Amino acid sequence: MIDQELLEILACPEDKTPVRLASSSELEALNARIRQGQVRNRGNEPVDQEVEAGLVREDGKYLYAIRDDIPIMLIDEAIPLEG
Repeated sequence: MIDQELLEILACPEDKTPVRLASSSELEALNARIRQGQVRNRGNEPVDQEVEAGLVREDGKYLYAIRDDIPIMLIDEAIPLEG
């Protein structure tokens, strides 16, 4: 997965707050919404690929997916965890 040292220096590109690894329950809930076609990223693009791992912003509002062990830390790619 992601190296602990890297995790400690990563921050949300929008508000510079810390990020943490997403819990399995957060990923399960998000993937259920993705399977139902209910998820769009901040760039308003539909999210149709389930997320195996991700980083959650400190306030819990957004998730940055980790794909092939690389965190996708782009504001437009952030996935809202609410609604």
